Amino acid sequence: MTARLLTRLVALAIGLAAATAAAPAQPGPILILVSLDGWRWDYLARADAPHLRSLAARGVRSEGLIPAFPTVTFPNHYTIVTGLRPDHHGIVSNTMIDRSIALVRFTMSSDTARDARWWGGEPIWTLAIRNGQKSASMFWPGSEAIHPTYWRPYDEAVSNADRVRQVLAWLALPDADRPSFITLYFSDVDTAAHDTGPDSADTFDAAARLDEMVGQLLAGITRAGLQDRTTVVVVSDHGLVRTHPDRVVLLDDYIARDDVDVLDVGAFVALNPGPATTIDALYDKLAGKHPTLSVYRKAALPAALGYGRHPRVPAIVGLVEPGWTATWRQSAARETAAGWASGRGAHGYDPRHRDMHGLFVAAGPRVARGVVRPPLANVHLYAFLCALLGLTPGPHDGDAAATAALIVR
Repeated sequence: MTARLLTRLVALAIGLAAATAAAPAQPGPILILVSLDGWRWDYLARADAPHLRSLAARGVRSEGLIPAFPTVTFPNHYTIVTGLRPDHHGIVSNTMIDRSIALVRFTMSSDTARDARWWGGEPIWTLAIRNGQKSASMFWPGSEAIHPTYWRPYDEAVSNADRVRQVLAWLALPDADRPSFITLYFSDVDTAAHDTGPDSADTFDAAARLDEMVGQLLAGITRAGLQDRTTVVVVSDHGLVRTHPDRVVLLDDYIARDDVDVLDVGAFVALNPGPATTIDALYDKLAGKHPTLSVYRKAALPAALGYGRHPRVPAIVGLVEPGWTATWRQSAARETAAGWASGRGAHGYDPRHRDMHGLFVAAGPRVARGVVRPPLANVHLYAFLCALLGLTPGPHDGDAAATAALIVR
């Protein structure tokens, strides 16, 4: 090889390297995960929700999103973003005890919820960061303990419009700073359904307001010119059923409140024995005593629930028939005086009950169009979200095959 030819080849290589370095990076996908807490499976058809129905028409939906047990807020939100059942990620209810972490109870509104030691697994926003992406959370259970790149501490006083504006502000960041994964959370439907019942006018008014927020989000994505690379996934954590003061299991008829450590009562029962009793004695006092209350030692819970192996699960778990409430006499009297008969909603029941099922709608550049699939367990969504972001999922309990048909390869 002559010196002149060698010089020309070196110059060509340098030029190609410079051109490659100067070429802009290919824009990556953006995924926005929206939670409409308490949006029951049938509200998509029954509520004034044109934006959500339009999203479903140009994408995919399921006929329901099946939550994990217990069908309450924190465990199911965290299952969606980790792909782990509560037994594996450790958020086994909205209220928990773990003396190895803290002497005080874990509750949704206390400092315990911001302590990462309670939260097992790896949420998808952290997986995104580990893979060189940025992430953001406009509220999501777990995000205050295990932080995305950008996050806001939960504040119910922040208006829905301001929540949408914050998401759009993150989308307006330069490409190098813009998050590829964003969560957005609304609680209006859940609040209204608890207060006035899942079929009340207030609940459907709340659903219409949230549909408008989804419309504002979609319009903002289009204004930003990001519609061709953005996928929007809308979910809910559970549905609700109506309860009534005539359908009550009064636990005082069988046990003394001072003899037990109460974690949950209502749509399900979660108890530990107090210092003066035992697990077996507590079980014997409750098992078979009321036809709408099925009581189990935690290791004997139905296998279909996938629940009962984590140390934080209380010793005794009771499944209440949907529409019934397990409570204490004093609590029932207080609720009745507050207008219980005029309407209340509850969740936490067996997830196999249809009205515990929630919402799943998705649309975006890699999402199939016009697909309606049977009810889908929410544990499978994690692999679907990872695929949309081009991420290799971490260990999880879901099955990627359950959502494979929803993605355009």
